[in-house]
Amino acid sequence: MTTFGFLHTASVHVAVFDQLLAEISPDDTAVHVVDPSLLTDARRRGAVDDDLRTRMSSGLSALTAQGARRVVCTCSTIGGPSEEVGRSLGLDVVRVDRPMARMAVASGERIAIVAALESTMGPTRDLVAATAAAVGRRVTIVDAPCLGAGAHWEAGDPARYFASLASHLESLDGRYDAIVLAQASMAPVQKIVQLTSLVLSSPRPAVLDLVDTTPR
Repeated sequence: MTTFGFLHTASVHVAVFDQLLAEISPDDTAVHVVDPSLLTDARRRGAVDDDLRTRMSSGLSALTAQGARRVVCTCSTIGGPSEEVGRSLGLDVVRVDRPMARMAVASGERIAIVAALESTMGPTRDLVAATAAAVGRRVTIVDAPCLGAGAHWEAGDPARYFASLASHLESLDGRYDAIVLAQASMAPVQKIVQLTSLVLSSPRPAVLDLVDTTPR
């Protein structure tokens, strides 16, 4: 049995990743740290500063203290810095959208990035671009934000959030080989739409990769 850690900025993700791990690798266990202020302050400040890195370090250390062997940061906005902080601590930390980015790059040349938060667009775009460069793939990455949907999520109305995203995805269909859902909260939209473009979300690929790449 292996214990995996998850650093979240929204409590709703705890049940999502618990369920995925139970389905994919039921003998393993999950521990969680939830700190919404990490995302709130990153958005307000426009960057991940030293204060946020210190608080991320505390969260990651708390997960390892609970026995986590590897950690996933489920927030795309702070995912890259979480990996850097993990390396400084000697911890194995991976951002939730990294496996999804590899899938997007492998799927074709035209990739759209959909996010409901402005703070997520840049980090996800940069990750997909770096992933393509690392394997020598030439891709065209297009920002396709759906910022209006974010207000529904923050208002506690997931039904309108998903409906808004679904309508947005339908407007993009056929123009891209892959549509990347930049936030883990968007994953349920995959079950709502039926598109010709490949729609990718991050939670399931992240857990699959976590389980598959961990030595036993």
